Amino acid sequence: MQRQASLESMNRELEDAVRDRSVALQQTRRAHDEIRRLNEDLEARVQRRTAQLETAHADLESFSYSVSHDLRAPLRAIDGFVAILAEDYAPRLDDEGRRLLLVVSDNADRMGRLIGDILAFSRAGRHEMTIMPIDMTALVREVWQGLESQRQDRQVELRLAELPGASGDIAALRQVWQNLLANALKFTRGRAAAVIEVGGESNDAEVLYYVRDNGAGFDPTYIAKLFGPFRRLHDASQFEGTGIGLAIVKRFVSMHGGRVWAEGKPDAGALFGFALPAEAASGEVAE
Repeated sequence: MQRQASLESMNRELEDAVRDRSVALQQTRRAHDEIRRLNEDLEARVQRRTAQLETAHADLESFSYSVSHDLRAPLRAIDGFVAILAEDYAPRLDDEGRRLLLVVSDNADRMGRLIGDILAFSRAGRHEMTIMPIDMTALVREVWQGLESQRQDRQVELRLAELPGASGDIAALRQVWQNLLANALKFTRGRAAAVIEVGGESNDAEVLYYVRDNGAGFDPTYIAKLFGPFRRLHDASQFEGTGIGLAIVKRFVSMHGGRVWAEGKPDAGALFGFALPAEAASGEVAE
């Protein structure tokens, strides 16, 4: 009898264990089904949001391109009529009238440059990347040679160190160096002896490059604005420009999976740097 009771008790325990296991399996399946459903829902929402963002981005770039392109015609007309007025009617105008004509002409010219920069920024967003190995030292020398006209009649010293190589889109990175070096030339214009230093280094994570100058510098309080489009920290009467150059630098570097930064103090020079992922040195950048 005792043995029979013991067997019955064991059977009941086994049945309870089987039932508990069955319940646990059902709960696990329901949990897995719920997680899968949530993941599918999240993935669908991410895809919808990504599609919406891509559409909005494309629409914005198309709008910028169309508006900028359409604005050029009336600007050319304004500039043309101002030139006619200056040539044919300037003797009939007093000093204030001639000054106002010059103001109109200067502002039309500035608007033209702004439109050109908007188009350049829009084109940067549509640039198709072609990754290849790049000799960065040779690329900087090439870009510097192309900027010769901007340093004529000036004492400018370029201190170019041997730079680590990388892989990337050569057209995009040429524009990055073009903008950074032109920026350094512009903001050292007030120096009797301008010094522009270009250097770089690499580590396991990144390949880093920088351009340092002894120019006007900037207030580090506003450093967050530097790489935003149309953001300027200096008055247009001091230094020309529309605030697009550094924004294009950031866009092209970001397209390589990299980052940008800046350091500076008022009247104490500035440093602008960018870093590419370490994979960029071996040509493994994802397009």
